[in-house]
Amino acid sequence: MTGYDDSLRANHESAIEEATEGVEFGAVVAGETTAAADGETFAPEDPAIGEPIADVARGREADVDAAVSAAEEAYDGEWGEMTAMERGDLVREWTTVLRDHLDELALLETLEVGKPLYAARADVETGIDFFEYYAAAAAGEEGSVPDVGDDSHAYVRREPYGVTGQILPWNYPVLLMGWKVGAALAAGNTSVTKPAEQAPLAVIRAAQLAEDILPDGVLNVVPGFGDEAGAAVSGHDGIRKVSFTGSVPVGSEVMRAAADDVTPVTLELGGKNPFVVFPDADVESAAETAAVAGLYNNGQSCDSGTRLLVHEDVEEEFLDHYLDAVESRTVGDPLQDANQGPLCYAAHREKVEEYVELGKEEGATVLAGGGRPDDAELDEGYYVEPTVFGDVNPEMRIAQEEVFGPVQFVTTFSTYEEAIDIANDVSYGLTAGVFTTDASRAHRAAADVEAGSIWVNQYFGTVPGTPFGGFKQSGIGRECGKEALAEYTQSKSVHLALDDPSL
Repeated sequence: MTGYDDSLRANHESAIEEATEGVEFGAVVAGETTAAADGETFAPEDPAIGEPIADVARGREADVDAAVSAAEEAYDGEWGEMTAMERGDLVREWTTVLRDHLDELALLETLEVGKPLYAARADVETGIDFFEYYAAAAAGEEGSVPDVGDDSHAYVRREPYGVTGQILPWNYPVLLMGWKVGAALAAGNTSVTKPAEQAPLAVIRAAQLAEDILPDGVLNVVPGFGDEAGAAVSGHDGIRKVSFTGSVPVGSEVMRAAADDVTPVTLELGGKNPFVVFPDADVESAAETAAVAGLYNNGQSCDSGTRLLVHEDVEEEFLDHYLDAVESRTVGDPLQDANQGPLCYAAHREKVEEYVELGKEEGATVLAGGGRPDDAELDEGYYVEPTVFGDVNPEMRIAQEEVFGPVQFVTTFSTYEEAIDIANDVSYGLTAGVFTTDASRAHRAAADVEAGSIWVNQYFGTVPGTPFGGFKQSGIGRECGKEALAEYTQSKSVHLALDDPSL
């Protein structure tokens, strides 16, 4: 990749030219990159400069129909006849090519999402890790043989659904592709994937790199808008399983659309995640981790640790270390060494800024940030400062609703019971951080906090093999571990009557 050292705009104009040269960002259907059926396009923006990156095929219902047909043909043909080991070998061959194109994919993701280049690279690498994990895990899957007595033999098969649909978010495009498409393909299904309209480029390119490796029609990508291509995927009667990551309101729409055909869904939705610091914790480590937990990826993560619940006895010490960590984070060009780039798109920045103003109106105190960076070079992009509130009542809207931006708040508690009550007093239950040196308290809190992932003395602990998903309105189903393979298969019980042996 070419080095960049001029102005921010010049850097990004050069990077856009480099990343898009010779690439057609169309729909990927039946092993070919094609225009949309009606020929229409749209252009996602580079949020660092507010300029379009490339024209992308604007898929709609007809394009999803074509993708489903291609996926059905592949499932009924070569792909459906392969063993898990054979499918895994092809997926691993594909991931080798993806790793060869790691810099290209990371650059595309930085340009369309706005995340720092080092973070985009880590996202792509981890997404590839998940593809490889599922390929290996599926090859090791075994059926079961329950004991049903001497006069019968029973066994349980697990069978793929067939054509499945994956609707991806914009915050981690290739990573979530690995989570969802990786599990679907490894389990023997075919895929119709709809990337987010804000970030379709890296996903399209990753699918193009599977051409001549995966059989035609196994992996299809239909870019477009949620109310067009996304709605067509979630409501298509030829798609037997749907997986969606995004907001609760859109997740509810996906679930309603899938209900017409009783299509099973996996939903990974929002979070308002507690980060609990008990008085015996390593406070400095907890404070430094808290800044990363809430501000990594600009807070645009469903698992961001945004609710910092700190015991009153260590609040002052915690704030000293934590605010230093927040203020040391750099905001700037994601192609350079900044910790934080722009938010993904203009309307999202407006939403985040509305929440910041709401926090002020509700009576919270701004401890850091609260506005846009004072740097003229950043004015064209969708930048906001890392923002921290104090004096927050747990009933305030900023303490209850997902902001999905670089906004955290600090509140205190005095007893274990109060900490757990505050942690659980939201409609979400995705992740939680617990900081303590007391093993009994750590295990007790892990049991008492209502969330799908509990990370003790660390944050962001999801790795291949550990299931990820939420309680309450944070979603349905699990991804990332072997449970994801179960999400993409159906069990079938087979019983055979056994006659008495005779000669």
